[in-house]
Amino acid sequence: MGLYQCRPPMSGRMGTLWTLAPIRDAALIEYGCMGHMMYGRVFLNRAGVVRGCRLYSTHLNETDISLGDMKPLHRTLKQILEQDKVKTVFLLPSSVPTVTGTDLEAVSRELNLKYPDLRLIAFGAGGFDVHGSKGVEETLLRLAKTIPREVSPRKHPSFNLIGSCADMFRFHADAAELVRILKGAFGMNPACIMTSDTSVRQMENMAGAHINLVIRREGAAAAGYLEKTYGIPSLYRRPYGIRGTVRWIESIAEICKIKINREFVKQEQLAAREQIAPSMQTFRHIARMHPEHARLSLGGHPDVVRGILDFGMEEFSFSRGECWSTVPEAGEEEIPFYTEGEWLNAVRNHKQGFLMASGEALHLAGRSRDMQISNPDMKWRLHPYEPPLAGFRGAVQLANLWVNEEQMLH
Repeated sequence: MGLYQCRPPMSGRMGTLWTLAPIRDAALIEYGCMGHMMYGRVFLNRAGVVRGCRLYSTHLNETDISLGDMKPLHRTLKQILEQDKVKTVFLLPSSVPTVTGTDLEAVSRELNLKYPDLRLIAFGAGGFDVHGSKGVEETLLRLAKTIPREVSPRKHPSFNLIGSCADMFRFHADAAELVRILKGAFGMNPACIMTSDTSVRQMENMAGAHINLVIRREGAAAAGYLEKTYGIPSLYRRPYGIRGTVRWIESIAEICKIKINREFVKQEQLAAREQIAPSMQTFRHIARMHPEHARLSLGGHPDVVRGILDFGMEEFSFSRGECWSTVPEAGEEEIPFYTEGEWLNAVRNHKQGFLMASGEALHLAGRSRDMQISNPDMKWRLHPYEPPLAGFRGAVQLANLWVNEEQMLH
């Protein structure tokens, strides 16, 4: 890992931990040193992950590492099974066993012979050379391959929401808004919200869902596996804005061959437009008289950046400012990946228009942290009931943020 002026990028291990931690009725053992899990727990507490896996560490010492002694892991697992009575245990590597070459897959197979009734799942991405997004992707795929079982399709239409993970800003609020919309538009309930609000049992029943709704690119591989194995069709889109959300609803109706509750959608559109309407004169004036102030610059997860940018340009006539991705593997021509030096330069040189990025970047730019759309965060998020950024209510929240930012700046 290199040197960083600000918070280091999320590692593969942290992406794995933050994806697994919210899953209820399971335990997680990190095969590593005590400090790793303590720091991970601090982030999870601040992000509002309070229900989920029981988190443990083996507390390796120098002798264990140098001799490759697996006894600490065996003792930890035995104690957890006696104490928590769980049937599913996740095995998470830290950088230490990754560097020393410990084969946790082989270790898990050996332990499964000793505990045949236990589902023990080993994960990779423990080294510093793997970015957090890759850890999220590999974890979602591994869960999709190992936990779901053959079940009959549910009587009423249901869905899997794939990619709602604790590393995303306002993951609770966005997932809740999408669940609310699907309930109103189709009477659909979630089979599994993977993984910010789910249990082992719900993941076991994922195969009975009628559609996989993928809300970040890291979930596409997991959805693809579920589609190939269980025949569940998938939709990859993160809905932002009024028009974008309506298009998302219509795509779901087309894929599932079900009718939309048009009255619900009509009322949601009307309510959102009425709430946004008082601010539209301000935005039209900005676009006409001060176009340099109507530039929208964004930094964060590329799916979030793309969704909010399209909403701002399509429904508010904003122009595109400087946009960048925080995911190395997802860098593309329109939304390139920026290193720390590049995004620091971008936020410090941002003079006019709207800037939306991580809490850390906004702080360094001297801008309002209300405009945050990505992590690293600088606040505690103890409750999951903040306004969303996605969906109909997210459209109103974004308009509210923009009009107040304009008032503050000018």
